[in-house]
Amino acid sequence: MGSRVMALLLLLCVSSAWPAQAADEAGENGAKTTLTSGKRYINLGQKWGSRSPLMHTKANLTELTSIKSSFELRTLDPEGVVFYGDTQGGADWFVLGLRGGVPEMQIGKGNTLISVAGGPKLNDGTWHQVELRSEGIYVILQVDGIDVLVVGLHSKCDNCNLEGQIRLSLGGILVKELELLNPLQTEMDGCVREGNWLNLSTPWETDEELQPCFTEIQKGSYFPGTGLVLFNSSDFTTQQTEESELEVKIEGHSSAWKGTVLSLKTPQGDSILNMTAQEQTKELTVIFGTQTSTLKLGPQSLALNLSQNEIKVEFGPQQLVMLDEVTQSWPTMWNEGLILAFGGVPDESDPIYLKGCLSLIQINGQDVDLDRALYKHNTISSHGCPA
Repeated sequence: MGSRVMALLLLLCVSSAWPAQAADEAGENGAKTTLTSGKRYINLGQKWGSRSPLMHTKANLTELTSIKSSFELRTLDPEGVVFYGDTQGGADWFVLGLRGGVPEMQIGKGNTLISVAGGPKLNDGTWHQVELRSEGIYVILQVDGIDVLVVGLHSKCDNCNLEGQIRLSLGGILVKELELLNPLQTEMDGCVREGNWLNLSTPWETDEELQPCFTEIQKGSYFPGTGLVLFNSSDFTTQQTEESELEVKIEGHSSAWKGTVLSLKTPQGDSILNMTAQEQTKELTVIFGTQTSTLKLGPQSLALNLSQNEIKVEFGPQQLVMLDEVTQSWPTMWNEGLILAFGGVPDESDPIYLKGCLSLIQINGQDVDLDRALYKHNTISSHGCPA
């Protein structure tokens, strides 16, 4: 791949000339399309469960005059797609993402696939300056003024593919079948700002109502009171012994919680357990079958422990022990599959969705990544809470 073609593939663009305010227009399918500038704050974590991007644009290759792009990125998410670009209708493509918090670039050109990762971890919740530039046959990724990745890919066809369009996207990919060398979790809970990209006047398009970025962030998962997250409990299996015990641990500013924190249902939809934070009384209501109990909200960790025939809820020194009338192994039922929900009760007629920050969610000592759920409402921030 020649230097100019490499630049077209790798240096994606937003408009620095487009007005900061958004303009609306009707898309071809009747959906409302918003045109917006890439210099604004853009919350990438708004489209869960789809590889399609949050925002996209396209331009004729002949319009490109710059070979350098830069933006600022802030995230606590260890994995996801930041942006994508392609030419030849997706035959040649480029992806920049994070894996384990470390920048990763992947390139597809003909039958050649390249994946390279390195540099500092960027998921520390602070703003980082990211720059991509082309120098000859090399593309260089710079982070906070230091070159951290250099990729070289040379083609004998130095001036090929200079016609047609380049397609660009943020927070996702545009092709249906993208054969990555290393599969990457698409969802990225993060924000970009101050895009200063290839010298195009083309705006970004989105069908989503863009949500603002938090002014400051801290570790955790933020539930704004509009939806829930669903898992199959069998995704978190436990070893089976007579002393088997499974623990779900939750931390956060519980005095500020309002709504359902956690619920468990059978695959048939029968309710097993429901824990709801009451804002006025500062209590956690725990419903198990016909039993209803309360615990005082406080700074301690909330732990749900399931053993052979017992469910135990601990909130600091407070403890509830609930025995089932029919002896059964809760770890066995867990491994076979229960509906585990955070932030609400699925299929409830009048749901009381959680509003608040869960700074930690663990199952058997392992952090839970909400982006890997069976379902997550788009308004829930998987990896960041307002500080």
